[in-house]
Order: sequence, then C-alpha cells, then structure tokens
Amino acid sequence: MLKDKVAVVTGGTRGIGYAIVKKYLENGAKVVLFGSRQETVDKALAALKEENPAWEAEGMCPNLTDAGEVETAIASIQKKYGRIDILVNNAGISESTPIYQYTPELFDRVMDLNVKAVMYTILPVVKIMKEQGGGSIINTSSMVSRYGQPAGVAYPASKFAVNGLTISLARELGKDNIRVNAVAPGVTRTDMVAALPEQTVKAICSQIPLGRPGEPEDVANAFLYLASDLAGYVTGEILSVDGSGRS
Repeated sequence: MLKDKVAVVTGGTRGIGYAIVKKYLENGAKVVLFGSRQETVDKALAALKEENPAWEAEGMCPNLTDAGEVETAIASIQKKYGRIDILVNNAGISESTPIYQYTPELFDRVMDLNVKAVMYTILPVVKIMKEQGGGSIINTSSMVSRYGQPAGVAYPASKFAVNGLTISLARELGKDNIRVNAVAPGVTRTDMVAALPEQTVKAICSQIPLGRPGEPEDVANAFLYLASDLAGYVTGEILSVDGSGRS
C-alpha cells in the first residue's frame, strides 16, 4: 500500500510508534524513525533488521523541541531520499498531575513536546511536500482530546491543540494536495498499560464495548489507511480508534 513511499515517524522506537514503523515497512515504505535517545533508536532498528533484513529503515534522535535541530534532520532526509511522502507526528508525553500540584514548568514541558514539536516538524516538511506535489501528515491525538481526563490537564489540552492544528492545516494545505489527519487512540496495550494491575485493566475493559484494550497494531492500521491512497479523499479527520463506538 505504501510501495516506495518515504515516511518519517517521530516517537517510533516503541509502542504505537514502533507498530506504525513496522506496518509501513511491511507495506513497502522506506522509514526514518525518530527517537529520544540513540540507544532506543539503535535497539528499535536492530529489532526491525532481525525481523526482516530487507526492510529499509534508519533512525535519528533530534531534539524535537529544538526547531533548528528538527529542520536539519528533515533536510538530511530530503537530501538522501529526494522526498518525504508521509509524516507521522507520534512523539509525546502524558501525565496525570492534579491541578493543585501543577507548575508552569510541567505545563510547558507537555506543551513543548506534544504541540510545539509537532509544529516544528511540520514546518519544514510541508515545504518539501508542496514542492513535490503533495503528501500525507498524520498526527497522534488521543481519546482524552474528546472527553478530557480526571487529572493532568496539560495532556488533554495538548491533544485538543493537536486536533485544532490538524483540522486547520487540512483546510489550508488541501490546495497543495497535502492531506492532514489525526488518529485518536483509546486505551492501548503499551508498556504503560502493561504495568497496570490486572484488576485495573479489567475495570477499564468493562467500559469498552469491544471488551478489550486496543493493540498497537489496531492503531497502526489506522495510520496505514490514512497514509495510503485509500484515504486519498480524506483530510481534516480525527479518527477514533478506541473501541468505544462513540463519535
């Protein structure tokens, strides 16, 4: 579905991001994954290489909150491959600090990675996509962007911002054949969920009509669809992948 496409995936070393990278490689894309540390990047690349030596994957670890570093990394990718067809902004952090313990520094830390870094990556990529005649940008949102959460206000606030950025850019960039969408996962079986007590997971699942948490591959499938030509007439969508049946 993505044969010979060039994709950049931030936060691609584990969890949902790693599943997206793998799904794209399985479908013929060349993938550059971004991670927070060289150690995690190398580990992810080694695992991919072990699974299929023929996959074309490489990794980088620019500081996503530094616009200059991001621009340099994107320029190096364009220089090597000549194009960037798909950008996945998946890197981010969540937290659940009660408002009474919040600090300006904590709020800034979440917004810097979850919102500013998304924009810092988009800015150089859209120029490349416009020049080559189009592309697909997919941002990772969250179910909390629709429903909020009991504590940790910066995280849902950041994902509300991602939704607004997605919808607005879709309207602005459509004329340049650049599609912009987002995927809003629900509770997904990542390392964070795996660390929860079994009873907690059961309680969560009891509220999900499909009766289970999502798997990273469930979410990756949505990213595959939105990156592919099957979604050629889809832009400005926030696609929920949460098993809830709610819109």
